[in-house]
Amino acid sequence: MKPLVKGTDLLIRLEWLALAAAAVLLYGYAGGSWWLFAALLLLPDLSMLGYLAGPRLGAVTYNALHNLIAPLLLGVAGLVAASPLAMELALVWTAHIAIDRLLGYGLKLPTGFQDTHLGRIGRGRVNP
Repeated sequence: MKPLVKGTDLLIRLEWLALAAAAVLLYGYAGGSWWLFAALLLLPDLSMLGYLAGPRLGAVTYNALHNLIAPLLLGVAGLVAASPLAMELALVWTAHIAIDRLLGYGLKLPTGFQDTHLGRIGRGRVNP
């Protein structure tokens, strides 16, 4: 996928960097355990196991854990219920998603793991 305007790709990556930094800073401000943060940071990637059942199911399971809707809802629920753990989990999850997008990993298309809404990743990549 080619950016529509020169510098757009950089701007979008900076947005994701800002979100990742905000999530990490808020996690630290909340007083969460850094061991827990480290242990949970890659947990959403277990959704890739869905690819064992094929690319269509793999895309569904991966995308279910790699969009911001669920962590935002969890964070709001944590605020409403006054649950620090729920808010901390939401921040770790948000940081994971933001770091993925910063690195160019997008939501998956049902055609295969390398095909994302941001373009193709890995070998054979045709986008900049």
